[in-house]
Amino acid sequence: MAQRSSETSIEQLEALPGAELVSVGLRDLIAGDLTDEALLVLIGAPRLRRIGLDVPSRPDVDHPEHALYLRLDDAHGAAAHGKYNGLIRRLVSFERAAECLS
Repeated sequence: MAQRSSETSIEQLEALPGAELVSVGLRDLIAGDLTDEALLVLIGAPRLRRIGLDVPSRPDVDHPEHALYLRLDDAHGAAAHGKYNGLIRRLVSFERAAECLS
């Protein structure tokens, strides 16, 4: 996971709820892979950048929310809505916890 600009350590961020998703998503974005985790990080990109993470931009992805939902629908059908909401909750938990560290 990318280092924050403040004194918060990477180890502190990695211990936060949802960090495993954000870490994988950042790695995938850097590699150019549009995975579920990468799309989740793109959804949270503005807030994640304010937290101090270096989130690569993907101008080719206009609506990461829609793209993620479609991927989940393809993989999980009727369970896509619950999966989507669960991922968003994990992202928001990470963001809120990271903001508390500053």
